[in-house]
This record gives sequence, C-alpha cells and structure tokens, in this order.
Amino acid sequence: MSANYQLILDETLKKISGSGKTPTLFLHACCAPCSSYVLEYLSSYFNIIIYFYNPNISPESEFIRRTHELQRLINTMPLKNEVKFIEGEYDSSVFFDMAKGMENMREGGERCFKCYRLRLEQTAIMAKEYGADYFTTTLSISPHKNAQKLNEIGSELSAEFGIDYLYSDFKKRNGYKRSCELSKEYDLYRQDYCGCVFSKKEAEERNKKD
Repeated sequence: MSANYQLILDETLKKISGSGKTPTLFLHACCAPCSSYVLEYLSSYFNIIIYFYNPNISPESEFIRRTHELQRLINTMPLKNEVKFIEGEYDSSVFFDMAKGMENMREGGERCFKCYRLRLEQTAIMAKEYGADYFTTTLSISPHKNAQKLNEIGSELSAEFGIDYLYSDFKKRNGYKRSCELSKEYDLYRQDYCGCVFSKKEAEERNKKD
C-alpha cells in the first residue's frame, strides 16, 4: 500500500512551523511550470535553493530555454523567504549512458525510474555539500510521474547521504491544477514532453494521432 505522502508533508511542515526556525530546502526542479506551485507552497516554510539538474533534457536548446524560464519565474514571483538558483552541469551523455538498453521502453517505466535516481542522487550530493536541511524534487507534481517511486528513491538516498528527504506528492490538493493556473498567470512556457528524446518521440506520436 502506498503511503500518503501529503499527510507526511503536512506533519513535517507543522513541526517546522512550530520550531521558530527557517530550514533550507535543496529543491530539484525540472521546469518552471512544475516549480511554480511548489515555490508558492513551500517558500513560507523554507529558504530554498533551486537546483536545475536535468541531463535528460534534449536538445540543449530546450535545456537552455527551461533554465531561463525558471530563472524568470523566480525573479517574478512574490516569495516569502529567500530563493536561490543553481544551474547544474548539462552533459546529456550522462543520461544516454544510463539509458543504454532501455531505449525502447515506454515512458513511465524502469528507464524513468533510473532517471529519477540519477537526478535525485546528484541533488542529494549537492544538498549535502551546501549544508541544506532537506532535499526533494518538483517531479511529483506531474500526473505522469510515479510519486511512490520518487519518495522511495528519496528515502534511500536520505539514508545513504545523511540528509533528510522531504516526502511529498505535490499533485495532491489540486497542486497540478494550481501549477497550470500559475503558468497562465506568469505566461510560462509549458513544454509538451518530459524532456528526453524518448518522451519527445512519444509526444510527437500522440500529436499525430490527435
């Protein structure tokens, strides 16, 4: 049975609110639209360091576009606590090496799970390096992402690197709907594929059928 990660998050935020301190969250971000609601939601509880680490994104021009759009959002949104931005290294070979042998898998399977781990592991490493109190990812806001798997990986990396993982399922409580509203409000570029060449191909196939 899957855990209720929203309730776990509620309890964590309740403890933080009662502590009188503002911890630092190292937040892996996949794009501006997915980050919009998460920033609105969590900036009252944390100082946030956004980490844009996504070697899966292709082509490089798409990576650059998403980077600039996320920076624009951070500079535009009214956020209660400090939000910093770190652009991770872009090296698509890291992703393609990881995906070898899984090129023909459909989106949402084992290749995606390994991609979750690739990005979350680097996030945990950087969070530790920057002395953050927690790390997590915006990925669970997408209806196409497996929140249970994301949180399982986060838990494993938390134990491995000795830093708390912020359990979450940001699509809950209309989080995804709110991200769509904020995307319209801030005129954000909303891509029609996750980021990798495989998801792009699937999106193109869907569009042909439509």
